[in-house]
Amino acid sequence: MGLPVFHLADLGEDVRAAPGVAGDTTSAAGEELVLDGAEGRHAAVVRRIGPGERVRLTDGRGGFAEGAVVAASKSGITVAVDRRGSVPQPTPRLVVVQALPKGERAELAVEMLTEVGVDLIVPWNADRSQFRANSERVEKTLTKWRSWAFEASKQSRRSWFCEVAPVASTADVARLLSGAALAAVLHEEAKTPLATLTPPTTGDVVIVVGPEGGITDAELETFGAEPVLLGDTVLRTSTAGVAAAAVLLAHGRWIASGP
Repeated sequence: MGLPVFHLADLGEDVRAAPGVAGDTTSAAGEELVLDGAEGRHAAVVRRIGPGERVRLTDGRGGFAEGAVVAASKSGITVAVDRRGSVPQPTPRLVVVQALPKGERAELAVEMLTEVGVDLIVPWNADRSQFRANSERVEKTLTKWRSWAFEASKQSRRSWFCEVAPVASTADVARLLSGAALAAVLHEEAKTPLATLTPPTTGDVVIVVGPEGGITDAELETFGAEPVLLGDTVLRTSTAGVAAAAVLLAHGRWIASGP
C-alpha cells in the first residue's frame, strides 16, 4: 500500500523533470517540512497521522518529498524528509470534456475521471445539460468540481493533480477539439469504435462526453469531428468518460507506465 499523500504547495527545493523524462530522486536527510493549515489539520486530526508514520507531500505539479512524521498536533504535522524528487508530466495530456450532469452524478464523474488519470476536466454547458449558467451558480459549480478533483487526486496518490477548467460553451469545446492531437466525440450512433483509435505520444487527447439527453446534431456540426462509438451499451454521462479514458489509456500511457 502506498504512502498517504498530502498537498504542500511549497516544497522548498525545486526538483523538476521534463515531460516524458524520468524524474530525479535525491536524498534529503536532515530537512524538515511543516504541513499546517487546513491540510495539516486534516492529516493530524482527521487522518490521525502521528509520529513515526511515513507520508508523501506533493505540490500537485510533479514534485514530492517523503519522510517520517516527527511531530503532530491539532495544527498539523512536521515531516523529516529523507527523499525528494519529481515525477514527469504524463504525455499525451488526457482531456475530458464532461457535459454537466445533474445532482450527485457530477461528483461521481469528477472523482472517477481523476482516479483513472485524466489530466484536465472541462465542464461543458451542453444544450441538454439543463444548467442555468448564471455567475453565482457557475462559481459554486467550479468550486465543487475543483474540490472533488483535489481530494480524488490525493486519494489516488497522484503527483500531478487533475485540473478543472472553467465552464465551457459549445464554441469553446470546438476550439479545444480543433487543436487536439486526437479528438473523440462519444455518440451512440457513431460507426467508428473508440477502441480502434491509436493515441498519439504527444499533444492533447480530447474526449467529449455528452449529457444524458445526448449531443445534438447542431453541436456535432459545430465540433466538426467524427463521432466515435464506445460500445454496444449506452452508459450514463457520469460513467462514459471514465470508460472512454480507460480505453485510450490502455492503448497508450498505461502500457508505458512503471512502478
